Amino acid sequence: MLDASPVLSAAALGVVAGLSVAVPVGPVAVLIVREGLVRGRRAGLAAAAGVASVDLTYAMVAVLLGAQVSRALDGWETWLRVGGAVVLAVVGLVGLARWWRGRSAGVGPGPGAAASDEAGDGTVRAARVWARFVVITLLNPATALIFATVAVGLAGRLVAGPGALVAFALGAGTASLAWQCVLGLAGAWAGGRLGARWQHWSAPVGSGLVVLLAAWVAVA
Repeated sequence: MLDASPVLSAAALGVVAGLSVAVPVGPVAVLIVREGLVRGRRAGLAAAAGVASVDLTYAMVAVLLGAQVSRALDGWETWLRVGGAVVLAVVGLVGLARWWRGRSAGVGPGPGAAASDEAGDGTVRAARVWARFVVITLLNPATALIFATVAVGLAGRLVAGPGALVAFALGAGTASLAWQCVLGLAGAWAGGRLGARWQHWSAPVGSGLVVLLAAWVAVA
């Protein structure tokens, strides 16, 4: 039988690792809030689940191959940070371009956009949002670098054993999911209280903020 103490300690360390990666506000966090604000609760939660899925994967890789990952990424920190910033800037610019095309055509998200995600083909839409945010997070190598650095450092405190390693990874993934869901639900809550006009303008404002944050990440 597994000793519960090392497993619980590992899970707690995993929660610390997951929150240390997820909580700092960055472009991906803004994208999650924007998704919930513009498209509703289900889309916001799907976006949160997509990001947390990748964080869980990174946590598993960190506890299994932490030392190798750290050595492989050593010396590439600047390039990874700039590469991640470029990816996120492109995502923000695409969002701005899509909004501008819709504006030129006289089409806006409107108050019915969020409602359409809650009914009918909402499950398919949510699956697409989940997949999109999985890709966005995977294409942001800075996330991998941060998680490898934090998780590997904390994983060094773990008592060796498969139970502790699994608990660490699950703790990190659960903490990340909880925080990302807070962001998605906060966006959906705000979107439900904004008028159609403000909801329409939230899309370009969010995309523009993503571009600015990506530029800040690149030069920081």
